[in-house]
Amino acid sequence: MTTPEGRVEAYLIARVRESGGYVRKLKWISRNGAPDRMVWWRHSGGAVYFVEVKRRGEKPTPQQHEEHVKMKDSGLNVVVVDTNEKIDIFIANAR
Repeated sequence: MTTPEGRVEAYLIARVRESGGYVRKLKWISRNGAPDRMVWWRHSGGAVYFVEVKRRGEKPTPQQHEEHVKMKDSGLNVVVVDTNEKIDIFIANAR
């Protein structure tokens, strides 16, 4: 059986692909706290989104939060999603 976080991640992947987007799993060497997925759409002006997936109600760890802040301060798009509804809102706003 899939974990609660895994179900949210599966929904993210399915919805992004259905909307014509691309999703990649990220593996960060020697970088704990970095986001799980990278998402983009062909006609989104080159915008790339780094997506942290959590189970419903879960917040990023302090280490993840710190990494997300560093990325955002560098001008990168970082999004945290923990529900299907938040994924739908993210996709609607990102495309």
